[in-house]
Amino acid sequence: MPENPSSDDQFADLFGKLPSPPQRRTSSSDAAPEDPAPLSRRAAREAAAASSGPAAAPAGDARDASGTPAPRSAAADRGIPETDTAPADDAALVPAAAAPGARRGSSVATEPAPGPRRTPATIDALFGEEAVVVDPHAPDTQHARDRRKSRIAGWVVLGVVLAIIGGIVAGGSYVWVTYEDKIRAFMGWEEPKDYEAGLANGEAVVTIVDGDTGSSISTTLFEAGVTKTPEAFYDYLIANAVTTTFHPGAYQLQLQMTSEAALEALEDPASKLENTAQLREGLTVAQSLPLLSDGTGIPLEDFEAAVADPSDYGVDADSLEGWLFPATYTFNPDVTAADVIRTLVDRTVASLDAAGVPEDRRGEILTIASIIEREARFEDDFYKVSRVIQNRLDPSNDETFGKLQMDSTAQYGYGEMHDGTVSSSAEALEDDNPWNTYVHEGLPIGPIANPGDTAIKAAMEPADGPWLYFVTVNLDTGETVFTNTYSEHLQAVEQWQAWCADNPDSGC
Repeated sequence: MPENPSSDDQFADLFGKLPSPPQRRTSSSDAAPEDPAPLSRRAAREAAAASSGPAAAPAGDARDASGTPAPRSAAADRGIPETDTAPADDAALVPAAAAPGARRGSSVATEPAPGPRRTPATIDALFGEEAVVVDPHAPDTQHARDRRKSRIAGWVVLGVVLAIIGGIVAGGSYVWVTYEDKIRAFMGWEEPKDYEAGLANGEAVVTIVDGDTGSSISTTLFEAGVTKTPEAFYDYLIANAVTTTFHPGAYQLQLQMTSEAALEALEDPASKLENTAQLREGLTVAQSLPLLSDGTGIPLEDFEAAVADPSDYGVDADSLEGWLFPATYTFNPDVTAADVIRTLVDRTVASLDAAGVPEDRRGEILTIASIIEREARFEDDFYKVSRVIQNRLDPSNDETFGKLQMDSTAQYGYGEMHDGTVSSSAEALEDDNPWNTYVHEGLPIGPIANPGDTAIKAAMEPADGPWLYFVTVNLDTGETVFTNTYSEHLQAVEQWQAWCADNPDSGC
């Protein structure tokens, strides 16, 4: 290692305070006083080099082996003692005390503080750059290496732990989402189907139509935000053996009511709204007119006469089916039946215009939208059902081209849309009426119900997809399976049949 050029030694004071080691005399005749302790380790090394090497030539007269004077160094010219910078053998690299010929006990045998080991010198080393000697076993070097290894190992362990935790979380989430209802049932964690008392708030208008049952009203209450689950109200009626008559009309209720409170409101005449009528999506003209009569107090006969001629309202069709827009309406006390019908038709035209429907396609889009309204429950499914209709009417489709085969159209044409079930009878599927898409190709002759804004928009903007079939496999949740092939569709039908077998009173 290069010597420190400074003349100050950080251990000088310490060495100066230590006692001198005893000196051995080679003979009784050459006794000499004890050498004083070196002032520093550097002085000790210089003394050792002077005593163990050959006799030094007088300054200014140094010669090599041939007798030729050796060149003087710059250090010698300045009067500074020279040291070997490139020793020729290993002996020059070890402390003086360990060199051959060194006398034990002499002051020159004092060893410097331990330092890093140096590799033997080579010929190349004489001409190469001075190497920096690093001791691989030095405590600081080993400690740094151990710390680096510890950090790497720590990161590896942390990564493994995070991966394990991530896998557990992902697996647990999948199991919970897939089997939540079964897990809750097994562990007894099932959430209540009904809201707790005291949560009722806000306002909700609920419409009951002629032919509604406890099951259909239960679904209506849920969709209006009145009850917590689709089956809550119906289960309450069954559990308490309630027998009552529900009268058509629009009723003022609240959000988040208990089933018991909802029943009381529906049986209370004060809850029925005056001069207000609500038509929900998917109703037919035959279902809508009694609601309009009940809401306004205008005789039903007046409404039947008002819808007899669609051209009175600018509609080029044989019927106003699909043209009575579903919404909640409040009328002045002196309103007439014709005024009411015109209000509803104008609202339908506004919806068609908002969806960008050309005037010459209004009847076609309303027909498609009315099927979507009757077949789908959730907004995403509206656009998928629209795509199924388009795919089945596509001439490039060899499997189902031509026939839509929609149960809603067969039921409407046969007159069993209001019997409280979603399944079509064999008679309805085979009946030769212009609405039956199991018998006739293409769209039915006209709309089958009154569609809302979402259904009209979906008819104009179907989703992208290859689907040709769909079936609702759970009537309570509305879960619908869309498939591409008939074999896949049959599997979904089996799933629906299994659900119906487990829920015999669900309206299958």
